Amino acid sequence: MSAPKISAEPEASDRILTITRDFAAPRELVFAALTERSHALNWMGPRDYPVTYWESDGRPGGKWRACLTSRETGAEIWQNGINHEIEPPERLSFTFGWEEDGTRDRPGTRGPETLVTMVLDDLGGNRTRLHFRQEVFDTVANRDGHEAGWMSTFDRLQDYLNGL
Repeated sequence: MSAPKISAEPEASDRILTITRDFAAPRELVFAALTERSHALNWMGPRDYPVTYWESDGRPGGKWRACLTSRETGAEIWQNGINHEIEPPERLSFTFGWEEDGTRDRPGTRGPETLVTMVLDDLGGNRTRLHFRQEVFDTVANRDGHEAGWMSTFDRLQDYLNGL
């Protein structure tokens, strides 16, 4: 496997996050892990804030919502968005926004929104390359925070795929 590549592109003042990551798993399985609740609850979220709730209407225009819960304090952080593209097994895109004051029963006020796009390339030999892009962040600091979160999340995804 190759080392992850990270870059912030110059357009939009370096407020775009791109990650290229190879996974030791077939493309169909990686896509299923990214889009199906039965998989997502096993790996999604950074190591210190795993997802404890995840629902998605897996159609373009459908809503999704998730909760990350701190392993240390139990604090909840809610997020949600709208699915834009779902093209198995190669492409998905969705909006992403944090909820300022959400609970399980009530979505919160939305913070700044970004667009996430993931494209999966079949490398053969049960290997898949993920091209991840999240745009446009309101600040470079927010982009950098998401970079750390996604890198930890993708580490968890590889660990999960290794166990299947």
